[in-house]
Amino acid sequence: MKQILSILVFLFTYNPAFPQLDPAAGVFPGIDVLEQNNFKEIEGKKVALLTNHAGRSRDGRLTLNILKESGKVNLTGLFVPEHGFFTTIPAGEKVKDDTVFGVRAYSLYGGSKSPDDNLLKKCDVVVVDLQDIGIRSYTYISTMYNTMKACANAGKPIIILDRPNPIGGIVVDGGVLDDNVRSFVGMVPVSYLHGCTFGELAMMINNEGWLGTKKDSGKLKCELTVIKMKGWERWMAWEDTGLFWYPTSPHIPSVNAVRGAAVLGIIGELGMISIGIGTTSPFQYLGSPDFDYKKFEEVIEHISYNGLVLDKARYQPFYGMYRNKTCNGYYLTFSKDNLARFYSNGINVLYSLNSSNPDLLSSLSSRSKDMFRKVSGKENLLNAIISGLSLPAVIQIANEGLEDFLQIRNNYLIY
Repeated sequence: MKQILSILVFLFTYNPAFPQLDPAAGVFPGIDVLEQNNFKEIEGKKVALLTNHAGRSRDGRLTLNILKESGKVNLTGLFVPEHGFFTTIPAGEKVKDDTVFGVRAYSLYGGSKSPDDNLLKKCDVVVVDLQDIGIRSYTYISTMYNTMKACANAGKPIIILDRPNPIGGIVVDGGVLDDNVRSFVGMVPVSYLHGCTFGELAMMINNEGWLGTKKDSGKLKCELTVIKMKGWERWMAWEDTGLFWYPTSPHIPSVNAVRGAAVLGIIGELGMISIGIGTTSPFQYLGSPDFDYKKFEEVIEHISYNGLVLDKARYQPFYGMYRNKTCNGYYLTFSKDNLARFYSNGINVLYSLNSSNPDLLSSLSSRSKDMFRKVSGKENLLNAIISGLSLPAVIQIANEGLEDFLQIRNNYLIY
């Protein structure tokens, strides 16, 4: 009888689909390290927290709740970036002030994109816990930048709770932002895929003088602390971390959507072809109702797509471009490859689309062209593709400034 009871207990308590996390192994984000340190960096202080629903500990607890329930700090308010606290508000749509779990939440993607001076006066320190996706055009970088600048001007210290780069810490791809196309979807002169953690980016922004200058003289800097992760190494893909993925925005529900955004994000800005928005796999489809496989494949068979596989597919978006229409095209899958250059893959795809279907780029709106320049960070890249320059020449333009950035980047790698 005891043996039967033991078996029943095992069956009801063991679930192979949800393995127990080893408390001594794996990757621990900055919030876990802060908690393990008994919140000594912020104990007894009035804290303003910049985070969202993806800001969580290794075991899935919200950073917001961890700080609230710690008994160590006075949480004065919550700052939220684009997409809102629950990461459900569509891209570009303003986020309203709100109250989240009893804490007043102030939007940094509404009437203003920077913390208000009056709000900063109420706190002793700003703590940031945002899960970035490793792509320059993702606006969480810009929100962190604006928050750092506001803290520097207000004399408030800022603490970054570090997190893994889901693309990994080795893949660096794409050119540095051109100054004349600087915008909220590209504010700092880093490569399109920067291969840094949020903490490393913050150190770079602060120490390279990118926050601007003081009113009197000298470079503007904030009092910055980065609470490092434990267990993370640069070679790791997200799947190697043992962490769960929580959507960082409506169209980034998975890590493969991150990789797909690195490939297709700039193409989507042109509005000429579907990239899977409106399907259950955003950024993992490419196609249209009249997509011509033959012409496209005549081009792509001569181009390398390291780390990316294009499989023929049909799909039907239920909103967005080609809503309720059957599209012919491709489904994108990815290998865990530290040599994968997803941004360059995207340039290859766009080049192939233009070579096989030149009419696609012939009637772009001025708004689409402008958004492409801002998101790609390159003033002349689109014209180079349309004008028929060779692929090596286009790739060179797409990667301008990369070598200089790699030298700067080496000074701030902390893992």
